[in-house]
Amino acid sequence: MKGVISDHELSKLRRSLRQSEEAAVIIIGERINSSRKAIAQAIEMRDSALIRKEATDQAEAGADYIDVNAGSTAGQETECLTWLAETVQEAVDLPLCLDSPDPHVIAKVLPKTLRPPLINSITLEAERLHTLLPLALEYNSGVIALCQSSDMLAHTADQKVKLAGQLLEKATHSGISLDRIYIDPLVYPLSSDPQSGVATLAAIEQIMSLYPGVHTVCGLTNISYGLPNRSLVNRSFLIACISRGLDAVIIDPTDNRTYGALKAATMIMGLDDYCMEFVTAYREGRLD
Repeated sequence: MKGVISDHELSKLRRSLRQSEEAAVIIIGERINSSRKAIAQAIEMRDSALIRKEATDQAEAGADYIDVNAGSTAGQETECLTWLAETVQEAVDLPLCLDSPDPHVIAKVLPKTLRPPLINSITLEAERLHTLLPLALEYNSGVIALCQSSDMLAHTADQKVKLAGQLLEKATHSGISLDRIYIDPLVYPLSSDPQSGVATLAAIEQIMSLYPGVHTVCGLTNISYGLPNRSLVNRSFLIACISRGLDAVIIDPTDNRTYGALKAATMIMGLDDYCMEFVTAYREGRLD
């Protein structure tokens, strides 16, 4: 049939596009998190084979970063996060997203990274800023910046945008460029804050408009906490976020329904030249 691109030509064009452009939406693979029972057990038993498989599966599924989190290992977080970081880097050639609420843990693990990672996360709390911003500059790291301060959890769009501006001022003043800053407006469960989704969407759109070059990022699962069919809610919110300009997301890339929603949304928003990414995902059986 004339006019239909072959699989070989499609793959070649897709590789060319990936080499010349960044991903329309950066995927941070979330599966290696000690809050998951299987991961907690793997950390305790030092089951490197399971961790390597989790990392490889996410890399093959399209992750751009692999998030590593050992926050549930009370009293051993530094040791466990170091082990996770080293194990993942043995398995895949992707940068890490070092995920801990304790800035001193991140500070100790950063020297173990082989490629510039993402630091997850900073807030406007003084200890996190003073500890992590100089290290981000030293290690050429990106930073995920939560719209949160010691005296405010941002619920309205105006509050989120205000805190985003303050975070950007602090980070850029320290020497970190806008393209290495990922603002997380923070979404709260709709079951307790019915307007949180609307506020977050408005904040994403305003932040991306006010600060060209910055990234916005979101972890989806908070929005659906306490609701049935959480996966449906998460996917729907992801599509809405991408429509407002979100360009990074923390997800499980091996979940074909979520991955498919992401690919469809980026295509609809004109971010997938000639629909190459969507068609390739279909041919790979990724669009459940």
